[in-house]
Amino acid sequence: MPSPSGAVFEKPSTLRTRVEEFLRTSIMDGRIKGGERLREVELCEQLNISRSTLREALRTLEAERLISIEPHRGPTVVRITEKAARDLYALRALLEGFAAHEFARLASDADVERLRKAVQALNRQAKGSNKSALLAAKRDFYDVLLSGCENDLVKDMLPGLLSRINLLRATSFARPDRLPESMAEIDHIFERILARDPLGAQAAAQSHIVNAQRTALEVLRRQQEETAPSEDDRSGTESRRDAGASG
Repeated sequence: MPSPSGAVFEKPSTLRTRVEEFLRTSIMDGRIKGGERLREVELCEQLNISRSTLREALRTLEAERLISIEPHRGPTVVRITEKAARDLYALRALLEGFAAHEFARLASDADVERLRKAVQALNRQAKGSNKSALLAAKRDFYDVLLSGCENDLVKDMLPGLLSRINLLRATSFARPDRLPESMAEIDHIFERILARDPLGAQAAAQSHIVNAQRTALEVLRRQQEETAPSEDDRSGTESRRDAGASG
C-alpha cells in the first residue's frame, strides 16, 4: 500500500477531492497495481481520514471505473484486459481525433498559445524522472485541448475515458523508447494545429493513439506471459485436483 509521502488533507470542503486525487494518482503512476485490493482501515490510518470520507472518494473512482467494489471483498483496482484496452483505444482515437480537428478549426489564438505552453511543459517533464509530474502535464495538455474544441459532449466523455486509459498509460511508458516517440507525436499534433490544419491534426492525433495502443498491448501481453502458469504448474495443479477427486 502506498505511503502518503507527506500528503496533507486540511480543509473538510476539499478533503474528499484530495483523497480522490491521491488515490487516482497512486493508481495511475503504478504505486497501486491493477488487481490490488485497497484496504480501507489501512488507508484511513495512513491518510488520517474517516471511513465515510474514504468511501465517498472510492465511489467516485468506481464511477470512473478505476476500481471495482465487490460485496464481502471490498474495493479492488481494475485490471485492464486486452479486449478492454482495444475498446478503450478505439473510442479514444475517435474522440481525440475529433477534438484535435475542432481545436485546429475553432480555437482562438489565445487557446493555441495555451496549448503551446502545455506542450512545452510536457516536453520538460518528459526529460525528467517524475512520472507523477509527467502524467499531470499530460492531463494539463488534454484540459487545454478539450477546452478549445468547443464540444461539450466530448469534454464530458473524454476525461472519464482518459481516467481508465491512465491505467494503461503508465504501462505504455514502461517501454524505454516509447516516451520520446510519444513526445514527437504530440509535437506533430501541435504543429498541425498551429498550421490550422484540422484534417492533419485529426490524423496526427489518431496516429498517436494507434501507436500508444500498440505499445500498451505489447506490454499487456508480456505481463500476461510472465504471470501465466507454466505447463508444469498446470500439470501439477491438475494432478492435485485429480488426486483430491479420487480421494
